[in-house]
Amino acid sequence: MRRAQHDTVPRLATTVGRRRFRNAIRRVSTMNLNMGSSSSMSAYSTGTDLTQEPKGPQIVYENTFQLSPKDSQKFPTKKAEDIIKNTFLTHLLDSKYSSDNCKNLTAQITETVKTQVKAELGSNNRYKVVVLVIIGSNQGQGARVASRCLWYPQYDRFAQYEYHNESLFAVGIVYGVYYE
Repeated sequence: MRRAQHDTVPRLATTVGRRRFRNAIRRVSTMNLNMGSSSSMSAYSTGTDLTQEPKGPQIVYENTFQLSPKDSQKFPTKKAEDIIKNTFLTHLLDSKYSSDNCKNLTAQITETVKTQVKAELGSNNRYKVVVLVIIGSNQGQGARVASRCLWYPQYDRFAQYEYHNESLFAVGIVYGVYYE
């Protein structure tokens, strides 16, 4: 029997496709054996390249079901406020308001405060740290800074500090939100 020409092209493509499919299935099944089924889902969501073989044993962290912080791990509100204060005093002591300068200064102060608060918390912490810094021109006007969040008041904390000089005002807020 003679086959039609249109059948041979898909047959060659499916042979190559089958070989690639089998190789991909082997790689994924080895990853599932090494990492467990829940970790392979996280590999898809984080964009990990599934075509590479895993290097060494994969570490899978178990959930601790720790729903509240230990007394030694509470968010250090007073220390965070001192960090904001010291950072403001070092960066803004003799500063004059300039919109171009304050844009960069705000980003720099935010990063400085965030890294210092995270260093104060240590590596074994369960707090998300959010830093908000606002710098504005001081021309005798009134200004209010407000923010809203959904949190658990028993565990989540914040620290704030306000700074004023002749030409500018600055408000810094650090939120420590506990997470599992």
